[in-house]
Amino acid sequence: MKKFVLIGAAGFIAPRHMKAVKDTGNEIVAALDKFDSVGILDSYFPEADFFTEFERFDRHVEKLRMKGSPIDYVSVCSPNYLHDSHIRFGLRNHADVICEKPLVLNPWNIDSLADLEKEFGKKVYNILQLRLHPAIISLREKIKNGPADKIYDVDLTYITSRGSWYYSSWKGDIQKSGGVATNIGVHFYDMLSWIFGPVNRNIVHVHDHDRAAGYLEFQRARVRWFLSINHNTIPKEVRESGKRTYRLLSLDGDAFEFSEGFTELHTESYKHILSGKGFPLMEAKTAIEIVHEIRSQKAIGAQGDYHPFVSSK
Repeated sequence: MKKFVLIGAAGFIAPRHMKAVKDTGNEIVAALDKFDSVGILDSYFPEADFFTEFERFDRHVEKLRMKGSPIDYVSVCSPNYLHDSHIRFGLRNHADVICEKPLVLNPWNIDSLADLEKEFGKKVYNILQLRLHPAIISLREKIKNGPADKIYDVDLTYITSRGSWYYSSWKGDIQKSGGVATNIGVHFYDMLSWIFGPVNRNIVHVHDHDRAAGYLEFQRARVRWFLSINHNTIPKEVRESGKRTYRLLSLDGDAFEFSEGFTELHTESYKHILSGKGFPLMEAKTAIEIVHEIRSQKAIGAQGDYHPFVSSK
């Protein structure tokens, strides 16, 4: 049985990590969050030590190591801007690290973490769950086995409604979350690069507090993308049906369905990591480079080849 500690226990994604640790037959021995509303721990690891202060948590982990009961993994579910620091904490405590997306906010952080991996002999793994989705795996195989010179036309639309709380939280602060494209889009960019190869062009048409859109040209695809947290950007007929999320990927005009099958992907990710098949640090770099370039550009508006929601929403 492997010993885990969890950093970031009160957020939306943490229960998926708790479940993944339990489902793989392992144990969370300690957790950290500055908020103490973490009753969800009782459903998985009621005996886990809990801390609201990093200093005490740090000392506790150190004591475990000194007593000959070191941790094996640090699972990082903290706010995006803290990932780099918390990954470093794990490596310096001689533990492997499993980190939620985005791994870090800046590409150069990955290079620095690679040096720490070598120094401490431990590994960093990112949750790239879409790479484990059966439909995405099938699509990748289809592209791989298709005509080598074919360039696909892809439209990606993802809208996940968020309320006013979002803008008051760290997620609404671009310096902390990286903005909409980073916070809700990074795993889609990873998926696209995994399927269609290296990026040749990256153009931003819109980058606002509640939406972002642009054009990405990969080796094997031309992609128009639109991301939003604004409920009103959902197509009217879908919105009127009561749905608050809209996800669509079209390939050469044909809809590609991958809405289902997300529930167990964190557990599958943990199984892959624990069996030695996890996605290593550098696998995350292309997507981090994409979102960093999106943040660094000036949006050009409805010019060139843009997603249809740019002009209609």
